[in-house]
Amino acid sequence: MLRVLERVAGASTGLVGRGSISERLLANGAETFKGVSSVAPNVAEYWLEATERIMDDFDCTVKQKLKGTVSLLRDGAYQWWLTVRDGTRVDRLTWDFFKAAFQGKYIGASYVDARRKEFLNLTQGNKTVARYKEEFLRLSQYTHGIVTTEHEWCVRFEDGLQDELRVLIALQRERDFAALVEKIKIVEDVKRSMCHNREKDRGRFKRDSGPSGSLGRPIKKARFEGPVRAIPVTMVRPQTCTDWGRSHQDECWRRARACFRCGSIDHQVKNCP
Repeated sequence: MLRVLERVAGASTGLVGRGSISERLLANGAETFKGVSSVAPNVAEYWLEATERIMDDFDCTVKQKLKGTVSLLRDGAYQWWLTVRDGTRVDRLTWDFFKAAFQGKYIGASYVDARRKEFLNLTQGNKTVARYKEEFLRLSQYTHGIVTTEHEWCVRFEDGLQDELRVLIALQRERDFAALVEKIKIVEDVKRSMCHNREKDRGRFKRDSGPSGSLGRPIKKARFEGPVRAIPVTMVRPQTCTDWGRSHQDECWRRARACFRCGSIDHQVKNCP
């Protein structure tokens, strides 16, 4: 229980506490960096980011960050820093100076240029706002001299948003980056909820408008199994009338003395109306 309280107290007061800075960093997951010549740029980048993230969790000042990070350097990396430190004025030995020097030594100019171009071309695409923000902040560390104010951060972040989100958020004219991201997340949640409800309504409409019987059950079409047989039809041709000399059906009108035009027995063909 005492150890837990000590860690909570340490988190609220930076890296001030028992033991050296490097010991406390290592106890919270930080790793040392030897800076061998074969280290890959992304490995060096990850080490610097992870170390800074741990120190951010402890609310370290920039002076504590510089001292803590230097305490994790070993072998060639520490010798490199001693050389840089001895050749630099004391007032320039800041956390930002260390990061720039470290990137130039172990990450390389070509790697930094590639990340800078990646930042300039970054858009939200199919990413969520949270994921887009994460990528934006990760790449922004390579934009020294490009994005210098929080206002420029907000403008560039808005420019990379999806069209629908950018149109809805443009009228806000928010210039606080944290507040801007939260407002965009709210708009994103509302938009996602509207799309979900629209899909639900469309599915309900399809079910309601589908064919159904009187009891709401789908009408089953009659099924005919087996081959369809053709039924032959016999055509019966009338025989020739002996009184008329022609073929006709039913009773002969001449024999019945009926009208040859309409078949009435009330009049003859000459009087047929």
